[in-house]
Amino acid sequence: MKNSYLFLHVAIVLAGFTAVFGKLISLNEGLLVWYRLLFTSIILFLILNLFRKPDRIAFGDKYSIAKIGMLLTIHWIFFYASIKYSNISIGVVCYCLTSFFTAVFKPLIDRTRFKLSELLLSALTLLGIGLIFHFDVSYRLGLVLGVISSAFAALYTIYNERLVKRYDSMLMNYYQMIGGTVGLTALLPVYLYFVPVESLFPGWKDIAYLILLSLFCTVGLYVLFAEALKRIPAFTVNLSFNLEPIYSIIMAFLFFGEAKEVNTAFYAGLLLVMTSVALQSYVSVRKVVRF
Repeated sequence: MKNSYLFLHVAIVLAGFTAVFGKLISLNEGLLVWYRLLFTSIILFLILNLFRKPDRIAFGDKYSIAKIGMLLTIHWIFFYASIKYSNISIGVVCYCLTSFFTAVFKPLIDRTRFKLSELLLSALTLLGIGLIFHFDVSYRLGLVLGVISSAFAALYTIYNERLVKRYDSMLMNYYQMIGGTVGLTALLPVYLYFVPVESLFPGWKDIAYLILLSLFCTVGLYVLFAEALKRIPAFTVNLSFNLEPIYSIIMAFLFFGEAKEVNTAFYAGLLLVMTSVALQSYVSVRKVVRF
């Protein structure tokens, strides 16, 4: 159990860098995600063949895993769109709503009862986002895109929780990346028709950032994420990931000067989000002590 929480925290740190790369890479969100998926698929293919990892997953199961990769792909597109239409701080705070959507979607999907404690804790996060949305009119489009992103992140986590208990984390991540690459490749012509770009190819600096993003913030992050989900509930994992904004916002303030772009409402909303994390940690510790 201790290793699972260690894996989770390292994944959260890596996740903090994900938004920073989204700001550094000059490609639009659609192409950025497509290259991230492609590079990650190639890296995972090389790793799996280098270590000769046996693949005992049936073809039908591979297809089911690949479909879940599209949920992750859509989450990424809206997440990076949120950052590019607002800033890093707004994008990562919106991601905190993943715990709220998990608390709502999981009982509906699993046909179980809603947990009042999860809904109440998530409501604090929702209230924090609402506070920012109401008072900070300059980034409303980015906020809306961020909220949609968090909804798909919740769906991905819920369905992924079922898979990690049956399949190897790296193999599962590999087929999800392939599924996302194939699915987005099919949709990309339509996407680029509505969001045209001058060039489809990244520059050398963008390629370097994409490789780092794919290797550490995708392969490393999601393998650790999947390992953590084997022993830690999806709601706790998602709520713990609310700590990601702390790392991302600190980096955004230090390297991008975003402290000048946010107002008092942002800090008030962020305080509510962090309060929900602290309360969930307290509840989780009490449960462990009882058992």
